[in-house]
Amino acid sequence: MNWRNPKDASLASSPVSTEPLSSGGTPYRVLVIDDDPLAIQLVMDALDREIFNVSGSTDAQAGLQWVARHRPPLVLLDLVMPGVTGMELLEQILATDPGIDVILVTGDYSTDSAVQAIQRGAYDYWTKPLSIEHLHEKLAKWVRDTKARQQTLGLDRELLRTFQCEGIVGRSPLMLEVLSKIRRIAPHFQTAFVTGETGTGKELAARAIHFLSPAASGPFVVCNCAAIAENLFESELFGHVRGAFTGAYQDKQGLVEAASGGTLFLDEITEMPLATQAKLLRLLQNREIQPVGSPRPKRIEVRIVAATNRDTGSAVRDNKLRDDLYYRLSTIELKLPRLADRKEDLPLLMRHFLDRFAARYKKTGFNLTRRAQVALARYSWPGNIRELENALDHGCMMAGQEIIDLRDLPEQVWAKGLPGGLEDTAELVSMRTMQVRHSRRVLEQVAGNRERAARILEISRTTLYRLLLGEAKDQLRPSLQIVSMKSRGPVPSYEVGARGADNAGTGRS
Repeated sequence: MNWRNPKDASLASSPVSTEPLSSGGTPYRVLVIDDDPLAIQLVMDALDREIFNVSGSTDAQAGLQWVARHRPPLVLLDLVMPGVTGMELLEQILATDPGIDVILVTGDYSTDSAVQAIQRGAYDYWTKPLSIEHLHEKLAKWVRDTKARQQTLGLDRELLRTFQCEGIVGRSPLMLEVLSKIRRIAPHFQTAFVTGETGTGKELAARAIHFLSPAASGPFVVCNCAAIAENLFESELFGHVRGAFTGAYQDKQGLVEAASGGTLFLDEITEMPLATQAKLLRLLQNREIQPVGSPRPKRIEVRIVAATNRDTGSAVRDNKLRDDLYYRLSTIELKLPRLADRKEDLPLLMRHFLDRFAARYKKTGFNLTRRAQVALARYSWPGNIRELENALDHGCMMAGQEIIDLRDLPEQVWAKGLPGGLEDTAELVSMRTMQVRHSRRVLEQVAGNRERAARILEISRTTLYRLLLGEAKDQLRPSLQIVSMKSRGPVPSYEVGARGADNAGTGRS
């Protein structure tokens, strides 16, 4: 590459900047950190000042201070700097602002170094000499990617407004079917049964059914059946009259009567005592209640939505749910899918929660780095939407700015959500060992179901048995240690790169 002499001697000590010649639009700020002032000047001379506002520094610490003050969207960083490596500077820049795109530039390409740079969060890895034509091409690609991310953010917000129904967010086929069913049943229902794992949004579904029903102007009353003592259940649900029992000094209205003209939501109905379930069945059949101690029944107009996170068949067999009550409730049954089965909804859900937390914490808006998005997408979400909400709330509180990075998320999310195989990259192992470890990870995710694991892995059960049997034999050999999923700790450090970059990546994708 033909270098030209620098036009400004101040490059050698502190950052300098070229001002844009056109006021049409805001140019992208670009910082070049390189110990060679000729390299900085080349970038300054080569780029269109109406598109890029280029600054440069030959001193690493001065460059870091400039990053902290100005937060440029792009940094071109030399991999080899006096007294500090480009990998170390990369970490420090991303620690200052995880939203900055850092491109590492080196004259000595190494595959290991390139992989390590990308894993640690670099946007790209370039090799010198780089012609002006290639520089233009690569930065044009960066501009397209940046605009695409901005457009995607705007599109997500548009989709969020479109695919939202009474607080329920989803555009996956499974959720579109759920939303369609809610809209169809809401105008007509008297009783409904919502099932689904913990955290799938059963109360949200119940509220949606209520607010789309003719009883929307009436109250929506929640009864958490798991939180009521068994001896108080009947009184809490149906009320009591004065003198009905010791301590009943006055009449008390029950939750059913409080919901009159609206909807009563019975959460975790399988925790309700069977005797109270029998009286609830009478309410469903006759729309009447009899408060404790009262000789006369009361007529009540109320809609009932019940919910459980249990398997209903098992609940009936285990005598946790009366079969006649189940048949009465399940006239209209709405089953909510797990978040793992509707991963298409993750971008919308993340945008929904980030906007909510931005309003709560009085921020202009939270965003996720690419590696945080990858970790969230790869995580299995056993706690479903509630766990996702809590994880993003944690990230918003932990983030120093409005950019949420991987380590701002709860540990169980980023540790299990790292790109596949990155937790093993520090250890040189055979392909067979990697196959075994991946097989065990899949088995963990399907709760030990080997037939299902074999289908996911696209191998026969015999092959899966052979892999696991081979692992068991290997564990008897003192020369080999296979680390289990439960005992594996953080990613250890290792040496990579031709120039001695000596720290392992954190799994940035």
